Amino acid sequence: MSRAMDSILKKYRRAGIDSLIPMLQDVQAEQGYLSKDAVAEIGRHLKVPASKIYGVATFYNQFRFEKLGRYHIQICRGTACHVKGSATLQKVLEQQLGVKAGQTTRDGLFSLEVVACIGACGLAPVISVNGEFHASVKQEEVGKILDVYRRRAESEGGV
Repeated sequence: MSRAMDSILKKYRRAGIDSLIPMLQDVQAEQGYLSKDAVAEIGRHLKVPASKIYGVATFYNQFRFEKLGRYHIQICRGTACHVKGSATLQKVLEQQLGVKAGQTTRDGLFSLEVVACIGACGLAPVISVNGEFHASVKQEEVGKILDVYRRRAESEGGV
C-alpha cells in the first residue's frame, strides 16, 4: 500500500460506510482517479465488498476509474453546445484520439470527458483542455487543436 493510501485510511481509522464518499474523494484527489487497488483497500478497511464501493462510485459522475491524460479534454454537451454541434465534435475527437469518452489514450497524452455544461454557452460549442477554452470549435479544427498540445508535449519533453 502506498504512503498516500495509508495516510488516507489512517484519517478514517474508525470510519464506517458513511465515510465512503469522502474517502473516495480523498483517494481521487491524491491519485487522480480510483484505481482497482485503492477500491480493494477501501473495501478491506470498511469491511465492504469492492462491488458495493464500485456501485456507489459509479453512481456519481465525479469519480473516474482511469488516470487522466496529460491533457484532459472536456467536451461540453450542454444545450447550447449540443445545438451547435458538440455531438459531432465528440465523434471527431473520439476518432482522432482512438478513445471513447471516459478513456485515456495509450500514450497517456490525452483523456476525454463529456461534461453536462462548461458554463460558456455564448462560446458554443466549447472544448476545454486542462482548463484552456476553445470556443466556437468546428470539426475541421479539432486536429489542429490536438496538434497544438502534441507539439507542446514534445517541446516539454514528451509525456
